[in-house]
Amino acid sequence: MEARSFDGIVEALRAAVPVLHGAEIPFLLGGSMAVWAYGGPEPINDLDLMVRPQDAERAQQALVDAGFRAEDPPEEWLLKAWHDDVLVDLIFGPRGVPIDDAVIARGNERSIAAIRLRVMALEDVLTSKLLALDEHQLDMAYLLQLVRAVREQVDWDEVRRRTGDWPYAAAFLTLVDRLGISDAGAPSDFRARREPANG
Repeated sequence: MEARSFDGIVEALRAAVPVLHGAEIPFLLGGSMAVWAYGGPEPINDLDLMVRPQDAERAQQALVDAGFRAEDPPEEWLLKAWHDDVLVDLIFGPRGVPIDDAVIARGNERSIAAIRLRVMALEDVLTSKLLALDEHQLDMAYLLQLVRAVREQVDWDEVRRRTGDWPYAAAFLTLVDRLGISDAGAPSDFRARREPANG
């Protein structure tokens, strides 16, 4: 996908959040933008908003009514809407982390670009990203950038428990351990130890 500017993604976020709040649709900021909210690198592709399956069509319609352009993708686990040249993915079925009330409740309230919203828990973000790795999508370099930036906030034992049976995730976690990025064997209460840099 062609890279978008970070400022454009922030503007899309600023446009989408009040629409979804106004429609009373529960959602989370997800994907690389969620990692940024915890102190990760600025994303330059699309914007991921996580919604429950029963809310996805209503969320897309609310955005369309607010001036976004709808797109119906071939994938069965998300819907799409465009804000100018920024693609907003409305994701309801990421691999390994189906979006439900429990996932939304695990999110953390943050103020981002002067907007208050919930951000997907880091362990949920990383679980979905690691379980999406396969022979066709194996960009471990970018994942390493993400986890290096937020490593002290991650409950690595939890991520390992949830993804270790997937061979691509196990390979990545071995790499993370060998590079000294993870805190393998350390106490697992990492999220309470440090405030996110952008929170």
